[in-house]
Amino acid sequence: MAGSRPRVAIVHDWLTGTRGGERCLEVACELFPDAPLYTLLHVPGSVAPVIERRRIVTSFIQRLPQAAARYRAYLPLFPAAIRRFDLAGYDLVLSFSHCVAKGVRTPPGAAHLCYCFTPMRYVWDLYDDYFGAGAGVLTRALMPPVAAALRRWDRRTEGVRHFAAISRHIADRIRRAYGREAEVLYPPVDVSRFRLAETPEDFYLVVSALVPYKRVDLAIGAANRLGRRLLVVGAGPEERRLRALAGPTVELLGWRPDPEVAELYARCRALLFPSLEDYGIVPLEAAAAGRPTIAFARGGALETMTGLDDEAPTAVFFGAQTVDALVEGLRRFEAAEDRFDPKALRARAERFDRPVFRRRLQEWIARGAGEAVRC
Repeated sequence: MAGSRPRVAIVHDWLTGTRGGERCLEVACELFPDAPLYTLLHVPGSVAPVIERRRIVTSFIQRLPQAAARYRAYLPLFPAAIRRFDLAGYDLVLSFSHCVAKGVRTPPGAAHLCYCFTPMRYVWDLYDDYFGAGAGVLTRALMPPVAAALRRWDRRTEGVRHFAAISRHIADRIRRAYGREAEVLYPPVDVSRFRLAETPEDFYLVVSALVPYKRVDLAIGAANRLGRRLLVVGAGPEERRLRALAGPTVELLGWRPDPEVAELYARCRALLFPSLEDYGIVPLEAAAAGRPTIAFARGGALETMTGLDDEAPTAVFFGAQTVDALVEGLRRFEAAEDRFDPKALRARAERFDRPVFRRRLQEWIARGAGEAVRC
């Protein structure tokens, strides 16, 4: 690659919507505007224009029945699909992986750098959430041997030269699952998208995919018990169950456009964040709008947020994933609400701003590729 621009391929698990992983991918696409993007599945129009306008190469998963809506049902086929991509001729392979993207075949002599959101969560930490008591009888019967095979496959990381992790929490998980070290490179929050809050309105907010491990049920249960108004932004397979749990003060809004979500952040009293997250971009988005978070005290939130013992707190932490613990967290927040300074919250978010991530990602790629990478 010395003396000329490297030939770069980008690999991402799937393109079905814009979440934290896709925000990171957007920055890579800006750094390498001519790089093709290899992905298992692409739903056109589901991601930002900077991603949509490049050459996107999909796998055979794209052609399977109902793949756009039910792609996770094809999980056992994902390793074979990702391994079929032909990346011959590329000097640098940059994968963004939470499932199988890191397992792409790398051509001889190429550098493969993996920005890892997590080892394959479906078969490691969150197996019971996806395939436990809530799954169908047939799924529960068939998945144990499939999951064991996927774990064996996922441990194979010899094709990756260097890992970066989205948090120390994930770096520890990579060390346990793969026996590999990973540099920590926190994902970005686009602070410019958010206006600084003034006087909040009397409601709490959840912004989340409606899937089991997000534990939105705890936020609904706490709001029901205290009679607090709660707005829930998000969609997913848990929606029907959560609507049945919701009391008169809880409203499920479905997905909303980014500008509307930004306004909800600015207007809410606080964000409720009851899940154990690998990193968690949502509390930082709330902080960019000057609003604090009431967060479960594990995972990535402990790396990005500061608690009530800090001079400039950005969050109230609660210690267990129960309605009782979240109710207590809400009460502690309401007793200390005047300690949260919108300007200090925004300053915290600016430490994770998009330009910061862009610079650090570029530096990591240059170091990991082993020579200067002009991008």
